[in-house]
Parts: sequence; C-alpha cells; structure tokens
Amino acid sequence: MDSRDWKKFLIPYEQAVEELKVKFKTLRTEMKAREEYSLIEFVTGRVKRTSSIMEKAKRLQVPMDRLEQGIEDIAGIRIMCQFIQDIRSLSELIRQRKDMSVVYEKDYITNYKESGYRSYHIIIEYPVQTSLGQKTVLAEIQIRTLAMNFWATIEHSLSYKHREKLPEDVKLRLQKAAEAAYALDQEMSSIRDEIMDAQKLFEDNSNLVSKMLNHIQDLYYYHRVREAASFQLKFNELWEAEDYMGMRALAVQMEDAVQRAKRSDPS
Repeated sequence: MDSRDWKKFLIPYEQAVEELKVKFKTLRTEMKAREEYSLIEFVTGRVKRTSSIMEKAKRLQVPMDRLEQGIEDIAGIRIMCQFIQDIRSLSELIRQRKDMSVVYEKDYITNYKESGYRSYHIIIEYPVQTSLGQKTVLAEIQIRTLAMNFWATIEHSLSYKHREKLPEDVKLRLQKAAEAAYALDQEMSSIRDEIMDAQKLFEDNSNLVSKMLNHIQDLYYYHRVREAASFQLKFNELWEAEDYMGMRALAVQMEDAVQRAKRSDPS
C-alpha cells in the first residue's frame, strides 16, 4: 500500500480541474457573446479517486513513484458539444491556447473502440500555481457530442457493475446502441445549418425582448411614466401576437425615447 499523503498529492489536480472548468465555461460564454453560437454545450470535471488511481496503476503496471507521469487522467475535464464538427473546431482552439500544452491526442471517433465507445481525448500539460511554486500536471480533456456522452455514461455504469466483464448479449446491445447514437449525430450534422439558424433566431428574439424591457425600465427611471406605460402596452400586444418584426420596429422607437430622456435629464 502506498504511504503517501493522498490529500496533498491530489491538491494540484483538484486545482487544475477547477481552473480548467472556469476557463472552458468562460470560453463558452465568450463565444456565445461574440458569435451567438458556442461550440461548447456544457463542461464537467473530476479528479480520480485514490482507489481508481491505484487500480489503473496496477492494470497498466505503473510504479507508484511514477504516477504523475504514468497516469494521464488523474485530472479530467469533459466537454460536450452539439455536433461532431464542433469537436474538431474545439480541439483546434485547444491546440492554439498558450495556457496549456497538448502532449498528444487520441481520436476515438474515427478509430472507435470495439465496445462502440466514441470520444476525442486530448492529453495536456497544465501549470498550476501552488504554495510551493508552479507545478505542471497532466490532465485529460474528453470532447464528446451529447449522444456520445449519453452512451458512455450508460456503458461506464454497466462496466462498473460487471467489473468490465459484460455479458455478451449486453455487449452486443451496447454496440448497436453506439451505432444508433453515431447515426443520430450524423443526421443532426447533416441539418446543422438549419439547427444553428433556429438557435440563433431564438437567441436574437430573447435578446430583443430583454432589450425592450430594459428600455421600458429606463424610461421609468427617467420619470417618463406615461411614455413607458404606452410602450409597455404596445409591447404586450406584439408579444402576445408573437410579432417580432413589429417588436423590432418598436425597439427602435424605444431606443430613441431613452436617448431623448437621457439628454434632457438634468442630473
């Protein structure tokens, strides 16, 4: 049994996971703000449990004094995308980053596993600043579509239950399910432009509504109560009728009214 202080050993990995989650979530927010479409759907992360690290070290015959070099996924980040094309684009963005270094990549989408597992793995070196100074740790970034992640989550649960010795009938059914999930990804990719247009339209309409409501609040702030109430009534009518073209025209009038109110405000 290894006698190291596992809590202290895992601190840099825990820090790496937290920092990487923040960075990729921030990237998602930025992409949505700039492009109104994000390659990233959501991000999760975890640090391997001590028991899992020791089991993997035993399986791979990694000496306990070589864990930091021999076990690459003690720190793990998982990023979910909507489309297979997004995985390629996101992996390119990761390669270009200056705050982490790509060690190597494993393409389990093109070269999927016999079980049907598909995912794109990137092993990186990531520097963390600790109380003892900078420490560079290895971390694994897994990038998947939502369908791939759903399949992998189920497969992992079943493998844990059966200790990775799945009954043959379950293995066959999982393989078929993996093919069905991949077929779904391909179908969604074939209508990607239409889906993205629909998502952008929804985002535009949501932003328009927020902008108009803010304008109404601004008018109340500048004591233009009658004008604000009038715009509120017109907005309500257009909203009920789902008349977004009319709402866009009204938003321009609201913007003009707010600017006039600002110019005439004595404060």
